Amino acid sequence: MKTTNPMLLNLLLAFTLLMSRVKPDPDPLQDYCISPPPPPSDHQHIFLNGILCKDPTQATVSDFTTTALSKPGNTRVNPFMINVTLTTITNLPGINTMGLTMARIDFDASGVVPPHVHPRASEVTVCLDGVLLVGFVDTSGRVFTQELHPGETFVFPKGLVHFLYNMDSVSSALAVSGLNSQNPGTQFVSLVNFDSKIVEEVLERVYQINGRDVAKIRKILGE
Repeated sequence: MKTTNPMLLNLLLAFTLLMSRVKPDPDPLQDYCISPPPPPSDHQHIFLNGILCKDPTQATVSDFTTTALSKPGNTRVNPFMINVTLTTITNLPGINTMGLTMARIDFDASGVVPPHVHPRASEVTVCLDGVLLVGFVDTSGRVFTQELHPGETFVFPKGLVHFLYNMDSVSSALAVSGLNSQNPGTQFVSLVNFDSKIVEEVLERVYQINGRDVAKIRKILGE
């Protein structure tokens, strides 16, 4: 009977214990870490997995509040007819190291947030105005969709492709989302494929289209 390598077992055990401790963002080691204003040169000399903190005795209540999400965004600046406004360390310094991000999503009539993923965060969305069709696709290809009316909430699991769509072709809609990472990251599926440097031959093969189709799609997405 073949015996299992003890070193391999130890490595697997260590890996299992390590993965059990994985979280979207590390826990802060102090009450708060207010991000300081950028230097005049706007050049950061030290690169960290996060942002430097200013002296906590210099913190004020204004560091913990923002009006960034109170104003509608311009939905006419992209072909998807949506605008996403995020809380950042610039408009909300006290959010630094808290492991979360808030987003205001304004939809024009028939506006859509295209299929995309957040590689470092789960997302929960609340519909505030209008009727939204939202959904995600799991790794087995199963699609979960739901109509959201004002006050209703939907959650998108971390790393899965999801979308939000204003079903009303006349009126606008509004939603607010929370993500459990200070830097959730966003990759739009169509843009990653066609508005990047992926070689044309690969796209032709994957989507069973020709070079003219690739060029047309890239031109549309680039507008």
